[in-house]
Amino acid sequence: MQNVKVSKEEKKKHKYSKIVLVGNPNVGKSVIFGLLTGKYVTVSNYPGTTVEVSNGNLSLDGKRLLIIDSPGVNSFVPMSEDERVTRDILLADRPENIVLVADSKNLKRALMLLLQLADMDLPCILTLNMEDEAAARGIEIDYKKLEQILGVKVIGTVAPQRKGIQKLKEALLFPTKPKISMHYGEKIEYYLSRISALLPDASISKRSLALMVLSGDDSMRGWFVANLEADKIKEIEDIRDEAQAKHKEQLATLISKERIGMSEKIVRDVMKKSQAQSGFAARWLGKWSMHPLWGFLFLLFALFCFYEFVGKFGAGTLVNFFEQVIFGKYLSPGIEKVVRSVIPFTLLQDFLVGQYGMFTMAITYAVAIILPITATFFIAFGFLEDSGYLPRIAVLANSALSKIGLNGKAVLPMVLGLGCGTMATMTTRILETKRERIIATFLIALAIPCSAQLGVIMGMLGPYPLKVTVWWLGAVISVLMLTGYIASRVIPGEKADFFLEIPPIRLPRMGNILMKTVGRIEWYLKEAVPLFILGTFVLFVLDKSNILRWLENAASPVVVNFLGLPEKTASVLILGFLRRDYGAAGLFQLSKQGLLSTNQVIVSIITLTLFVPCLASFFMIIKERGTKSALLMFSLITTFALLIGGGVNLILKLVG
Repeated sequence: MQNVKVSKEEKKKHKYSKIVLVGNPNVGKSVIFGLLTGKYVTVSNYPGTTVEVSNGNLSLDGKRLLIIDSPGVNSFVPMSEDERVTRDILLADRPENIVLVADSKNLKRALMLLLQLADMDLPCILTLNMEDEAAARGIEIDYKKLEQILGVKVIGTVAPQRKGIQKLKEALLFPTKPKISMHYGEKIEYYLSRISALLPDASISKRSLALMVLSGDDSMRGWFVANLEADKIKEIEDIRDEAQAKHKEQLATLISKERIGMSEKIVRDVMKKSQAQSGFAARWLGKWSMHPLWGFLFLLFALFCFYEFVGKFGAGTLVNFFEQVIFGKYLSPGIEKVVRSVIPFTLLQDFLVGQYGMFTMAITYAVAIILPITATFFIAFGFLEDSGYLPRIAVLANSALSKIGLNGKAVLPMVLGLGCGTMATMTTRILETKRERIIATFLIALAIPCSAQLGVIMGMLGPYPLKVTVWWLGAVISVLMLTGYIASRVIPGEKADFFLEIPPIRLPRMGNILMKTVGRIEWYLKEAVPLFILGTFVLFVLDKSNILRWLENAASPVVVNFLGLPEKTASVLILGFLRRDYGAAGLFQLSKQGLLSTNQVIVSIITLTLFVPCLASFFMIIKERGTKSALLMFSLITTFALLIGGGVNLILKLVG
């Protein structure tokens, strides 16, 4: 992706019109955003938050449009930071048009949002995405009748096939406001009118602001303080309290019930459901993949396929080809010969092609060893994402995770941690409570290996007996459950309820998977390779100054005597902090050179898996959880890794 930042001056000069994409989570909104904007995209945190918002440009008939991809929401009365950001985007600067992206199979949920947009008096387009999946389930929607009821344009799309995207682009230039209006009962309407009379003009209607007040939206207080005098705020709060006193049920519940009733009525008027046209196998697979027994067996099968593709094909076949053929036979000998003959200085020669050389270590590790593993992992992970299987893993994991103070939703950032711990730490925001976010962040940093690290470990496990894999998995899972259980008892707070939208099982499109894989590989090359070079440079300096030898000697009592590993493993653990996969690649090389026994392989991969997160993840933990929490996690994780590694070494010696 090419990052293009649009300054405020440019927006004013070229008269950018804002178009905001909104919708429930997992409805294909970001795919449609990508199709509308192409590659001219910039991603940045929304001011004052850690939530990322994507912006892109689109030109239509000479008019410049700024497309904003807002976070997925279930309501515009926020229950999470993501929902608050989306609401604030609509509140901060009135958009010219709003594209409400909906899942055609779940029209009711989208209508709940559309009714709130109607209350806001904002123009919008309803985009019914995934209409192919709706048709496969026998769902038929009368678009014309729906347009007549709502008073807005309704467009059917199948985003991966680009179907309906051109119609959507054409509709962007002709905004229309919903003509449907809600009535919440005489009492609530009376209090709405009283509160509305006290409110200032805003980008959204006074009525919608009053509805937020009656719904108990405390996140609006900052806006009220900035736009109203204290006595008016007090009067509004008094009216809200008076209104609540007149009703037995919570006002938010009553308002929501009215919207649910209206949404259900519209769905009955415009939707017909017949016998499913196709997709029986997918529905059957989707059902049984969540079964307590068969779902677990299916998960084991999926993990086996994952291991064969990443651990055997990626870390075995591809790594051998890149390392032994491309680099071993052609690139490395040729480059070393040129460097040794052209450059007269031994120090510079060693810097480029020595033991800790930029090419012989940094580039070789990054490209020949890690890149094939990372690429195959991203392909496999993309398949799991696009198939709709990841949320089913969350359902299966809910029971186990409940024992460590989490719920099934936490498995999503943990599974993402198998891709990148930094990204996974950021996605812990989907968890409802601070307590859950702290526990999940700690467990991801402690016991979830990233993609490249996991791939390299799989490559190391390949030549060894199954018992090595059992030792590694058993130790890591045991530590995950034990430390999670302790954390759930120590960290105060309540566990949130488990609600998760389960998408249908789909056959992923290889084009989409490859497109995402290319983007992730591009990210890897930009983010990881510079750190590999930095790590190699650090090693080179430490080696030439004899500090590396000193560190190995200093760490010898722990590494050699307690962990039972060679002295060289000390440098691997040090570099694992710069990049986990860099440390794993170092172990991979020691293993291939025959410098590690079977017991040492078990101890080393357990210790490295549990060792401190990489530098990028550490900085993300500081950003998300704060410096104090990050340093505490860092010290606890280091202690756990060494104690568990030493304990496993002792047990292996005792059992022979």
